Amino acid sequence: MANIIGSANLPRSGAVSKGYDFASIWEQNAPLTEQQQAALSLLSNAVVERPFPVSVPQEILGQDNRFSVSTKDNLLEDSGAIEAFYKWFSELEASMKSETEEKYRHYVNTLTERIEACDGILDQVDETLHLFNELQLQHQAVATKTKTLHDACDHLLMEKQRLIEFAEALRSKLNYFDELENVATNFYSPNMRVGNGHFLPLLKRLDECISYVERNPQYAESSVYLVKFRQLQSRALGMIRSHVISVLKSASSQDRTGPCPPLVLAVIRGNGAAVSEGVEASVIYVRFKAAASELKPILMEIESRSSRKEYAEVLAECHRLYCEQRLSLVKGIVHQRISEFALKEALPSLTRSGCAYLMQVCYLEHQLFDHFFPSSSEDVTSLAPLIDPLCTYLYDTLRPKLIHEANLDFLCELVDILKVEVLGEQLSKRSESLAGIHPTLLRVLADVHERLTFRAQTHIRDEIANYLPFDEDLDYPGKLEQSAETISGTTSNTDVFKSWYPPLEKTLSCLSKLYRCLEPAVFTGLAQEAVEVCSMSIQKASKLIAKRSSPMDGQLFLIKHLLILREQIASFDFEFSVTHKELDFSHLLEHLRRILRGQASLFDWSRSTSLARTLSPRVLESQIDAKKELEKNLKSTCEEFIMSVTKLVVDPMLSFVTKVTSVEVALSSINQEQKPDSVLAKPKNLASATPDRVAELVQTVGISIQQELPKVMARMKLYLQNPSTRTILFKPIKTNIVEAHVQLQSLLKSEYSAEEMKNVGIVPMQDLNAQLDSLL
Repeated sequence: MANIIGSANLPRSGAVSKGYDFASIWEQNAPLTEQQQAALSLLSNAVVERPFPVSVPQEILGQDNRFSVSTKDNLLEDSGAIEAFYKWFSELEASMKSETEEKYRHYVNTLTERIEACDGILDQVDETLHLFNELQLQHQAVATKTKTLHDACDHLLMEKQRLIEFAEALRSKLNYFDELENVATNFYSPNMRVGNGHFLPLLKRLDECISYVERNPQYAESSVYLVKFRQLQSRALGMIRSHVISVLKSASSQDRTGPCPPLVLAVIRGNGAAVSEGVEASVIYVRFKAAASELKPILMEIESRSSRKEYAEVLAECHRLYCEQRLSLVKGIVHQRISEFALKEALPSLTRSGCAYLMQVCYLEHQLFDHFFPSSSEDVTSLAPLIDPLCTYLYDTLRPKLIHEANLDFLCELVDILKVEVLGEQLSKRSESLAGIHPTLLRVLADVHERLTFRAQTHIRDEIANYLPFDEDLDYPGKLEQSAETISGTTSNTDVFKSWYPPLEKTLSCLSKLYRCLEPAVFTGLAQEAVEVCSMSIQKASKLIAKRSSPMDGQLFLIKHLLILREQIASFDFEFSVTHKELDFSHLLEHLRRILRGQASLFDWSRSTSLARTLSPRVLESQIDAKKELEKNLKSTCEEFIMSVTKLVVDPMLSFVTKVTSVEVALSSINQEQKPDSVLAKPKNLASATPDRVAELVQTVGISIQQELPKVMARMKLYLQNPSTRTILFKPIKTNIVEAHVQLQSLLKSEYSAEEMKNVGIVPMQDLNAQLDSLL
């Protein structure tokens, strides 16, 4: 009880309480390890031995120096000791507090100083930041002003550059207008010449100014400047034209009067033949080229600007002036040379020499023209004023001779010369240089074709269609016999042609000449006409020969020549057919009658009988094929010959068979009820049908086969030399003869007895065939 009261009355120390609370919190937040607790235990034991203060009475302490609690009586007695204890305890507490908190106070003071120092630093930092903020604001203001100034400077620089460019563009545009005075001053200067080195640059600058002003008509006074520029251009081009005329005339006069260059003299002395071919022309080419060499730069400059109308006109004028001067130099030489050819040479040789010389002249002229006008040399029309008159000299020389030339051989040779030698060989090698002469050569060739066609038509009419044969021309077969004796053992074509009828030989000769010379359409028409009239002429001759010699000679003559004509024209790769068109008005008479009778109207366009419809002529087309007509005539002639030979040999036999057959037909028609035997017995009783007469008839036919038929075969061999032709022609004759014997034999078997047939003596078919085959 006393302990409870004593403990309740003990004063509670604030430091102990704080220390305890702190220790508890410390222990909870930072628990000690076992090692640390052992160290604390040792420290506690050491502190326990600490002695009490001297002022504490021993009576309070126990025997073991500990506090002891007395009883109630003792407490009252020892109140003074308790006060002393509390005093001691207070001092102890104060001393402990002083010892324990001294370092913390020191630490607190230090921290307080540090806090104050940090607060001072923070104040300085805040002040510094404030200054930095003010500085940043000032920097932003300066940067803004600087950027504004920079942008303003950039804008000013851009404006300056734009103004500079505008000024430059304005100056470049004004330069074209400002050049007017400079160019005008130079062109109107008395020292300005076309040959001056400043002329062409000024002319180029003038062209640039004109082009610029033309492209910009919206500029002020551009039309006025354009007119002034064009006036200067006209003056400059006039100066060029005058300069070209002057230089060309000077070069031409030097060629006429100047000495011959040494190089050309060496050529003349070293090659005398070249002089005869026109060395004079070569001389003037060298002189002219040397004298007019200063024109080449100017002419090349004009050619480079020929796309402009003004320069194209000046270039054309320069071409004309050049051609005039060249023509004045060479026309006399060319005319003289062609005249010499015309006096000395025949028409074919004249054509060959004249064309060769003229092509040489044209080639040299083209080379010289190409030297001055490189870009214009490809245009054929540029040299036309020079080449055409030179070609005209040759054409005017050849044409009168062509018109009066009647020889087909010469005309064909001319065609060959022009087509093969001139146009084919020489012109193809230098086609670009000789393009100017090509139209003239074609014109000459066309004239030769026209003349050749006319002469061929005349030749066909006079020498073939209207040919009047001489006696020796109709001497057949004597002409063939004479030819056979002459050419026995030889095969000369000339001797073979002599046996032909002259119109046939002339027809084939004419066609062979015209085949390669004329156009296909023209040759087809002439060939058709020639074959047609040749066939008619041969037919006329065959009739005359038939009257003069024999019909068989006329037939064989016609067959021979028609076969030759057919064989020869087969080599020509053309159709001998021509389509003729003509107008037919034969139907108009009936329509006019109907109109006059009032049955039709003149102006009723809706009806088919109107005047416009009925009076329209009909176009009739007819095709004439000479080959087909020739085949038709040949076939009919061969058939006539076959029938004539057949009649010559077996005519009595055919007449007998025909007569007996007709009698049988007549008797059968009169009495149709009689038996066949009685009817067939009737012809036997005729006077001409007795066995003796039949035997005589068979004998006569046999004699004809043995005597007449060999003569016919000999005549065929004379006219037809080809064995296959004779075989083809003899085959139907043989067939007819055999057929006549077969018919007679069949008739005899039906009419006569075996003994009578034996007396008749008809030849067996096998022997007859062998006899006929032996004639071939």
